[in-house]
Amino acid sequence: MIRLRKAAEKDRDLLWNINQKYLYEMTNYYDDPMDENGNYHYGHFDEYFTDPNRIAYFILNDNTLVGFAMLNPYSFIGRHLDYTMAEFTIFPAHRRNHFAMGAAQLILSRHRGEWEIKYNAKNTGAKKFWNRVAAPYEPELVRLNDEESVLRFKV
Repeated sequence: MIRLRKAAEKDRDLLWNINQKYLYEMTNYYDDPMDENGNYHYGHFDEYFTDPNRIAYFILNDNTLVGFAMLNPYSFIGRHLDYTMAEFTIFPAHRRNHFAMGAAQLILSRHRGEWEIKYNAKNTGAKKFWNRVAAPYEPELVRLNDEESVLRFKV
């Protein structure tokens, strides 16, 4: 059974470590370099523990950590909104078990309002997934550039 657990200060190292693995995976779609310590820059990471408008969740299947999500209220397209899905992943070993859809639906049901979700068109799995998640809400599609699009919708 999929459930969410909000990340707390005591979870900082865990969230940092799994986010780094996610950012590494995203280098398939973005040219983000590592720093001298082998880490990928994430400019607002600390704010997920200090800014009440930012929320990080661990996604669990029963008691097994299977992914994470990070939400904030900052628009990719400069419009008013309530939530942006800043980061979201299910770890590769746990994909294809419908955990992503369950987690996304749980997050949306807890956080009603105006949403934006950005994806890279080269990430065909994410494109298909997020369009499926957003379809019941009749999303507006906004193209940021040749590769990135934003789905805007209200839950």
